[in-house]
Amino acid sequence: MGKIKSLLTNTRVIILIVFIILGFIAIRPNLNDGVAIKAVISDSAASVSGFATEKNVLPVNLERIIKLDEQPIKNVQDYYSFIGSLKPNQTIRVKTDKKLYLLTTKAKNKSDEIENIGLRVINAPTSNIRKGLDLQGGTRVILRPVEKVSDQELDYIVDNLKQRLNVYGLSDLSVTKVSSLTGEGNLILVEIAGASEEEVSSLIESQGKFEAQIRNQTAFTGGQDSINYVCVGLASCSGLDPNRPCQQVQDGWSCGFYFQITLSVKSAQQQANLTKDSEIIKQPGGNYLKDKISFYLDSKKVDELNISSSLKGKPETNIVISGSGQGKNFQEARDNALEDMKKLQTVLQTGSLPTKLEIIKSDTVSPVLGEEFINNALLMGLVAIIAVNAVIIVAYKKIKILFPLITVNCAEIFLILGMASFIGWNLDLASIAGILASIGTGVDDLIVLTDEYLRKETQVYEQNWARKMKRAFFIIMAAYFTTLVAMIPLWYFGAGLLKGFAITTILGISLGVFVTRPAYAALLKAVIED
Repeated sequence: MGKIKSLLTNTRVIILIVFIILGFIAIRPNLNDGVAIKAVISDSAASVSGFATEKNVLPVNLERIIKLDEQPIKNVQDYYSFIGSLKPNQTIRVKTDKKLYLLTTKAKNKSDEIENIGLRVINAPTSNIRKGLDLQGGTRVILRPVEKVSDQELDYIVDNLKQRLNVYGLSDLSVTKVSSLTGEGNLILVEIAGASEEEVSSLIESQGKFEAQIRNQTAFTGGQDSINYVCVGLASCSGLDPNRPCQQVQDGWSCGFYFQITLSVKSAQQQANLTKDSEIIKQPGGNYLKDKISFYLDSKKVDELNISSSLKGKPETNIVISGSGQGKNFQEARDNALEDMKKLQTVLQTGSLPTKLEIIKSDTVSPVLGEEFINNALLMGLVAIIAVNAVIIVAYKKIKILFPLITVNCAEIFLILGMASFIGWNLDLASIAGILASIGTGVDDLIVLTDEYLRKETQVYEQNWARKMKRAFFIIMAAYFTTLVAMIPLWYFGAGLLKGFAITTILGISLGVFVTRPAYAALLKAVIED
């Protein structure tokens, strides 16, 4: 009991325990049944019935379908088996962990088949550990602009692609800029889970058409032909609307936003022709035209706004676009308003891509292979831990060191997974390779610590535990910074697999050096000394 009490009061061990507790909070393991809704396709039967894509939600907090017409849904197989038996114009009750929906199916091309109801589902996550494409299936595409573009133009392209893919219901995606080690300039990495290569290619390679309509007639389109200028960012001509400040409404909070745009003379005249006969109506926020202006991206409506009565029949080139964002609280409403404003600014500025993109690399992984990868990775990790621990025990001939070895190895893996869950990093094959690399580096450090502690020397100062650990940690820190310097270029320049490997390796060695290695030294001293 004395040793246990001593360990539980040791600062290094306390730090390890605190990090393990935080890891459990971040991962949140559970045994939920049902299927989780990853995305909702716009204008689908599910969208009409009230389903909506949840953004920036932890995996375990995704809305789960529990029953379909009182039939329990345990997994994806149950879900698709039930959906496959449905008929056109059939109404079903969809019970989730949050509410009850009534969904009516639609006929596909006037046949006996039904249209896709519009829900992209996965088996209910059992933790907050996010799986990358290699583990859950999907497509990874690396794009290169055909023409040379500036950094600002590349940012616009990235925002345009995100908006376009979100419109099509592909929410579990990542669109990022990456640098090339070969000097090819900046590239764009697109990763989408649950989408085929053909589906992704058709969305990316399409030109991307923006259109503003009044009474189902085109007022103006996106791009430089119709819009000469869009005020972007938080400037004097863009931001939260001072005339419609954030305020509480019935369902929460609402914040208004505005930004100015400059139309071409032709577009301004077209808008004037469409609004000259429109009726003026009075609303609490001011006088507006009865006809609204609707924004479409690739024939999909993305927003609809009121038109000020002062613009009726007037070919005004400088106009103000306004809108609002809602949320449960002030901060959420403010963030949503700014996000909606940026989305509209992006659509108006880059309604069509400034340059064509070419696919230079494309990878597709099936979900079946992803499950096999997970099983094989778990098996590899278990075998590696057993083999390494066995070799160390045989070499030092002390069975006592088995406890700190296994404790530290398992804790290190758990902490890496917890940190990945906390920062929202998707684990893929490269990340698993990084975990194994971290374990290998950790084993080297544990050997250094064990060897220093068990070394038999005649000099008295060599028997001092603190001096031994100080010398061992000098070696460990030198090896840590060497590995860190080697991983930073891969993290900065890497695309896809390289970046995942670098990030996981850096996380692993950092947690090891500053959390698990010091705890191992304390555990080793406790189990060896009598």
